[in-house]
Amino acid sequence: MLVLLGVLMFGPEKLPPIARKVGRVYKYLSGIANDAKDQLGKELGPGFQDLSLADLNPKTFIAKHLLDSEEVTSVREALADSKKAITDTSAELASATAGIASGAAELLDTLNSSEDALVPAGVPFDLEAT
Repeated sequence: MLVLLGVLMFGPEKLPPIARKVGRVYKYLSGIANDAKDQLGKELGPGFQDLSLADLNPKTFIAKHLLDSEEVTSVREALADSKKAITDTSAELASATAGIASGAAELLDTLNSSEDALVPAGVPFDLEAT
């Protein structure tokens, strides 16, 4: 796509010299970047000889040095265990609540059907309010 655009913009006779110039500029800029990286590694000391410029990105630095540590891993595992326990407890509470609600409905039906009805037939009864 870029070659086609270059041919249309500059023409086929100007494209090879322009490509050579772009290659030289790329090589020059790459050399500057490598020299700067080497100089930074020398100035920081022997512990930073394998320094990568991507390591200087704040997101990469945090991910490499803070998020991959053993403490963070143990905290993540503890949080996963807590999440599982909360999910299990929530499911148990939901089933218990459903059982209580059905038991209360059965009790209400039993009370309303008996001769000694405690709740008169015309009185509204709300299970959640009692």
